[in-house]
Amino acid sequence: MKKIGFLSFGHWSPSSQSQTRSAADALLQSIDLAAAAEELGADGAYFRVHHFARQLASPYPLLAAVGARTSRIEIGTAVIDMRYENPLYMAEDAGAADLIAGGRLQLGISRGSPEQVIDGWRYFGYVPQEGQNDADMARNHAEVFLNVLRGEGFAQPNPRPMFPNPPGMLRLEPFSAGLRDRIWWGAATNATAEWAGKLGMNLQSSTLKFDESGQPLHVQQAEQIRAFRAAWKEAGHAREPRVSVSRSIFALVDDRDRAYFGGNDSEDHFGYIEPEKRAVFGRTYAAEPDVLVEQLKEDEAIAEADTLLLTVPNQLGVEYNAHVIEAILKHVAPALGWR
Repeated sequence: MKKIGFLSFGHWSPSSQSQTRSAADALLQSIDLAAAAEELGADGAYFRVHHFARQLASPYPLLAAVGARTSRIEIGTAVIDMRYENPLYMAEDAGAADLIAGGRLQLGISRGSPEQVIDGWRYFGYVPQEGQNDADMARNHAEVFLNVLRGEGFAQPNPRPMFPNPPGMLRLEPFSAGLRDRIWWGAATNATAEWAGKLGMNLQSSTLKFDESGQPLHVQQAEQIRAFRAAWKEAGHAREPRVSVSRSIFALVDDRDRAYFGGNDSEDHFGYIEPEKRAVFGRTYAAEPDVLVEQLKEDEAIAEADTLLLTVPNQLGVEYNAHVIEAILKHVAPALGWR
């Protein structure tokens, strides 16, 4: 059995070819797609976070709205860029959204990917400490965030407060018990996956990672997952960790699918998303269901993970994306033992 969810970047464009032509369209359709996915039996609704872009940004209003609209599906991010985050304010927002959702948040956080503007986090008021870079700053923010999610008091109470305080040092409110165990780190390297394992975060691995061996993406991801689990075990955490991988997978079951994705004989490719950092970009799987099943059997990273996130083309609209999800759940997942 495997949990299957969708991952949306929440793009919008004024193009006549887009079904999401405004930010309102992207947000409202994200809520509708999460509700549709829950009805279809999917397990997760995840959203990407980008700043200064025509995509989903600050996720907490969306997460809370999805939480209020649904009752079962996991609700998450993949990923929140921690270079831009105030970790204490984030803990309050995340706690509130998780309480609204009844404890269903699965927050993916990370150092983030290259953004639309140069050093965009500086406009948000964040600068790395002397001798550190933006990746160090992201990990520092993450560690503060994880600490406050433990719910332990750390702030000195005012001796003459406006409202009565509980005894002792004060924590951030609202506090959502259990959220600390539902934080995931989006790792682009084996080293950051190991770091996440040591800190007790779950692991998210995307459709790309920095190239560390020249091997196909799924092979490198499987190695990354094994390194993560070894670090987790060595750290002695009590619970079992979770691992997700993201994939672009389309079952060609009707003429629309063949028109959009037919003939896509994609392979992994290598390139650069940052200077001097070679990355491997995962292929798109698009084929008739029986062919797709055989192809996915060979994906080592999917086999290692407990959760699969299907990247969806959100600009094609809610109805078509629900069809994409349903096709995987109905025609592919059972044959692979995922359902």
